[in-house]
Amino acid sequence: MYLGKVYVSYKPSVLDPQGTVIQNKLGQLGFADVDSVKQGKYFEIKLKADTKQAAATQLEELTQALLINPNTETYRYDLEEVSA
Repeated sequence: MYLGKVYVSYKPSVLDPQGTVIQNKLGQLGFADVDSVKQGKYFEIKLKADTKQAAATQLEELTQALLINPNTETYRYDLEEVSA
């Protein structure tokens, strides 16, 4: 069994209005040293696979099929073997 941790964020060229709102609010709260805020999504997915490579392939396929918008978002992931 493998645990995939998928981190999704906007591509650098895409505006992040929620991140901008958070940054502005942090400034209003006195956190003036915050230079930028980017918001995104985080998923933890357990996979049944025989090998780490097979789990990585499944994780990449399902992420691209459902978890991201390939036009506006990018992702990275961590994958580790875990007990069932």
